[in-house]
Amino acid sequence: MRLISPRGAAALCGAALIAAGAAARTVTPGQPAHPVARAAVPTIIHAGTLMTAPGEPVRRRATLVTADGKIRSVHDGLLDAAALGLPAATPLVDLTGKFVMPGFIDLHVHLTGGGVVGRTAGLQLRQSDSFFALNAAANAEATLMAGFTTVRDLGSRGDTVFALRDAIRYGIVPGPKILAAGAGISPTNGHADVHGLRRDLMEAQALPNVCDGADECRKAVRNAVKYGADVIKVHVTGGVLDESTSGTNQQFTDEEIAAIADAAHALGVKVTTHAHGKDGIDAAVRAGYDSIEHGMWADAESLRLMKERGTWLIPTVWPISWVGTTEEEVRRGPLAGLPPASMAKLIQLGDQPKKLIRMAVRIGTPVALGTDNGIAPHGTNAQEFLEYVDAGMSPVEALKTGTVNAAAAGGLADRGRLAPGMAADVIALDGDPTERIDAVLAVDFVMRDGIVFKQGGGEVR
Repeated sequence: MRLISPRGAAALCGAALIAAGAAARTVTPGQPAHPVARAAVPTIIHAGTLMTAPGEPVRRRATLVTADGKIRSVHDGLLDAAALGLPAATPLVDLTGKFVMPGFIDLHVHLTGGGVVGRTAGLQLRQSDSFFALNAAANAEATLMAGFTTVRDLGSRGDTVFALRDAIRYGIVPGPKILAAGAGISPTNGHADVHGLRRDLMEAQALPNVCDGADECRKAVRNAVKYGADVIKVHVTGGVLDESTSGTNQQFTDEEIAAIADAAHALGVKVTTHAHGKDGIDAAVRAGYDSIEHGMWADAESLRLMKERGTWLIPTVWPISWVGTTEEEVRRGPLAGLPPASMAKLIQLGDQPKKLIRMAVRIGTPVALGTDNGIAPHGTNAQEFLEYVDAGMSPVEALKTGTVNAAAAGGLADRGRLAPGMAADVIALDGDPTERIDAVLAVDFVMRDGIVFKQGGGEVR
């Protein structure tokens, strides 16, 4: 099998990207060339240390068998093909020097943002959705190479993330499994509406996800699911990085918030919300939202209510470390060019996300991992684990947030652990993350749905 160094895919577009991808797809002789076909082939994995799920006993010298994109069996000891009743030519992956565990899950990313888009001003107005789809593909690959085999994209441009989700599913491009929300639902002048442009330009970008009144909001939910949304993302409160001066408190009414949740649950999809202000957080929890994204100004009362109702907190702490927590750090940091209204809100935020997660850990609020990457660079997602340990979680508790907890919060019944019948999402680390959490930053092997994408620091096609 040919190993290929990860491409600088953000620098490629159009025919160059297609040509590079086609040239890279070489495999071991005798294996099917197409990655989806490769997933059907039984594979043996020998693990030096195996954690089938954080919190369960760790096994030394164990064997996994995958087939048809699933875990077929788990065994103690390093068993060969004959002992497993498999053909002698069954591929074997030797990870006897590695710590093997389930692939990571990030429940809050923005794949169309960040990457080259985050480094080049004005692209939002100059480039087509096709450009953003290619940018998202590069970001998805970076995320997969960091060991995140499943992500939830909670805000994207047009239909780009739906196309990427399906292209990954069909094996056209490499990336994690994606749960996609599409554009987040927002009130007029809310966080996901258009701000900061002259009137005719804002009117030209009228968005179908903007709604006012309970009936309009029910329709927005139904349309989102009709056109491909796997999850409903709502902007119950204002946000930090938009150019609105209306603040970060509740902007949808209680009636609108409840109508959105009811419509989503009636269609069998989960509903989550961007929420900063306490009033909006509490309203969403009372309305039965499945999770709260950010939750920056939640207090102890809010966090206890979430614990009581079983509402997941997705705290997105890592980006605040990346952009800075003091005014001086923020003004000199990677978001130094923000418009004045956005900069003022970011400075006011300070280190509140870090205080929030420490309080949530003390109270026992259920936490699942989300990064909001697209703000911080894609591929740095595992830094969120370090934030949780710094806030008081044990390494095992932190690992749960990005595996079993995230699977439960996202409704991913076949992800988050390694057991027969579960998705064959397997990663290997150089070190033991239960002893040093920063071992999550050195992912050496990535298999998603039974397809090997990374081995020994290279990319397998």
